[in-house]
Amino acid sequence: MSEQMIKITLPDGSVKEYARGVTGREIALSISEGLARNVLAAKVNGDVWDSSRKIDEDASVQLLTWNDAEGKNTFWHSSAHLMAEALEALYPAIKFGIGPPVETGFYYDVDFGDSEFDSADLEKVEQKMTELVRQKNDYIREEVSKDKAIAYFKEKGDEYELELLQDLEDGSITFYKQGEFNDLCRGPHIPNTGFIKALKLTNVAGAYWRGDETRKQLTRLYGVSFPKKKDLDEYLTLLEEAKKRDHRKLGKELELFAFSERVGQGLPLWLPKGAELREKLTNFLKKAQVKAGYVGVITPHIGHKNLYVTSGHYEKYGEDSFQPIKTPSPNEEFLLKPMNCPHHCEIYKTRPRSYKELPLRLAEFGTVYRYEQSGELHGLTRVRGFTQDDAHIFCRPDQVKDEFKKVIDLVLYVFKSLGFHDFITQISLRDPENKQKYIGDDEAWEKAEKAIVEATEEKGLNTVTVLGEAAFYGPKLDFMVKDALRRSWQLGTIQVDYNLPKRFDLEYIGADNQKHQPVMIHRAPFGSL
Repeated sequence: MSEQMIKITLPDGSVKEYARGVTGREIALSISEGLARNVLAAKVNGDVWDSSRKIDEDASVQLLTWNDAEGKNTFWHSSAHLMAEALEALYPAIKFGIGPPVETGFYYDVDFGDSEFDSADLEKVEQKMTELVRQKNDYIREEVSKDKAIAYFKEKGDEYELELLQDLEDGSITFYKQGEFNDLCRGPHIPNTGFIKALKLTNVAGAYWRGDETRKQLTRLYGVSFPKKKDLDEYLTLLEEAKKRDHRKLGKELELFAFSERVGQGLPLWLPKGAELREKLTNFLKKAQVKAGYVGVITPHIGHKNLYVTSGHYEKYGEDSFQPIKTPSPNEEFLLKPMNCPHHCEIYKTRPRSYKELPLRLAEFGTVYRYEQSGELHGLTRVRGFTQDDAHIFCRPDQVKDEFKKVIDLVLYVFKSLGFHDFITQISLRDPENKQKYIGDDEAWEKAEKAIVEATEEKGLNTVTVLGEAAFYGPKLDFMVKDALRRSWQLGTIQVDYNLPKRFDLEYIGADNQKHQPVMIHRAPFGSL
């Protein structure tokens, strides 16, 4: 093979030769013009690239269109940049925070400075975006040095971008430009603005810079865009349906739950009808759990601070939790319970355990408390106090996969009973580039990840794998359920954990009469009530 040729492996396993420096779009053109017209980006060896970026070595390539989740993300990320270009044209003194894609659409956090902006101004921005779309400006990627990037944003006087630059390494920094707009961005982007055929700005909200309530509150503009106008029309129809089905509206009309400022933000009050509904759900799952071999336990709503220091929760979440509760005793502090698992570890330790009594399945409808930012609270979907249908299975290493599969069966039974038929299962792994976010060694993580992957394969589940979404103590399987409006929600979760048993010195006496460490499986089919 000529040194100037490279091998490209396509998703169907076929291998084609192309000249070195070929782009995703050129590969698409070699297959069909129709495909080339619809390609938004290219996935090269697992990383999403601009379709115009040159490929210089042998690679596996997937051409991404609107039908791919990563294609949609690229489309909406590019639409956020289009909105930013329109905003800068209308408000020259504006400063930009971040502008990512979200599950449906995109947003940008911006600082309008002395300019006023409210929802009435959205139409003006939409019109400017539509005007820019017609220019069909290319999204152009440029690699820049850190010094050059800092000088650029210092000249612009944009302290937000300068702060983002502090976390970036020289040699990994890229700008993207389209039309008159230039921004710090990792990308990727669609080929040009002309791909955006229909758009709508949907909402204006406030958002603290980097989610910190002590920092300045920026203006967050939400929008959505599509490659066809009919897609936008369908989405807007669904949006109207969503307003009718808003659980906050229904909760009030059906007298299920309420909130009180005197009680506190994010702390729901269950009214008689809501309490009855909760009781029905609880009894349904308790019956299924008893049949599956679980035993019930009850733990307090608070725990000594040292409990959560041992588990690692205080180190990871202490800053974002309710502050410690001090008692009259010097140096004694308690925390509102953020998780049930440390308490269950202590229940396991109440007496010596034998391999003969494993697996031990402890279940609790346990209420936990987490200090969510006030701007992120939303009805019952984001609260500060909520009840999990929690359970922890303590088992031998040779039992992990079998127990994991039994939990999958329980989740599937719950979903079938409740009529949840449209869902996918997400294997959530740790971020290999940021292992310091997690506790435990590589060997434990690899064993846990292997058990999950094999269990899902043996159960024939339709899975997707996402890096960086694992719990800090172990990988997990998340059940993402779609509602009647095709919105995706994470409900059930199952997690494999080799780390908390080690931290709590959990043991059992094996058949060899020696001490061994059990493995924990965390699970919650409902997620929470």
